[in-house]
Amino acid sequence: MKRALVTGGSGGLGSAICRRLAEDGLHVFVHSNQNVRKAETVVDEIRRAGGSAEALTFDVTNFDACEKALSRLAEAGPIQVVVNNAGVHSDAPLAGMSFEQWRHVIDVSLNGFFNVTRPLLLPMIRQRWGRVISLSSVVGVIGNKGQANYAAAKAGLHGATKSLAMELATRGITANVVAPGIIAAGMGEMFAADTIQAFVPMKRAGTAEEVAATVAFLASEDAGYITGQVICVGGGVG
Repeated sequence: MKRALVTGGSGGLGSAICRRLAEDGLHVFVHSNQNVRKAETVVDEIRRAGGSAEALTFDVTNFDACEKALSRLAEAGPIQVVVNNAGVHSDAPLAGMSFEQWRHVIDVSLNGFFNVTRPLLLPMIRQRWGRVISLSSVVGVIGNKGQANYAAAKAGLHGATKSLAMELATRGITANVVAPGIIAAGMGEMFAADTIQAFVPMKRAGTAEEVAATVAFLASEDAGYITGQVICVGGGVG
């Protein structure tokens, strides 16, 4: 059984990804930063549905904490699929944005990608099979007012992923980005229905399950020739 780690797996989008990967037969590590109870709730849902999962908690912005947690996981075998889903918002126009707002958003999304992914790569390379999938946003592609920090973090993921894909292309490991647009389980809750009608060509918010299906495909054997891509799941946005 292949093993997958989903950071931010206790949230709305992350939990949908966890459930879908478990449905596809992977053992899923459901990560949370502080609220292990939320992660354990997702684990219970997966197990009741006949899947395999367990919860774990660590801070993706702390490199030492990541290495310690991930080395414990590696004792039982490699992680073949890592989904970098952890991310935060702290919106403000750049002219009024504090350094802490800038730092924290980039720390979670971009430094978190490095802190979690790097320790998992050598075991993947030794097995010559792996999937690195990072959750971004259409904001990282087209930008958005009040989200320069978020756009910078997500655009950074795009460049890092494309570079990583080149580095690992001969090792049976793919690296891709999924960039959701307005999703009902996340940013969709921030937008009025008339805004969605005006902004999204498909005239609706997406669902967490639609994003999870894209992640699941990229994690599968069928996606073995897809790497270095930024795939927008945005109803025509991006």
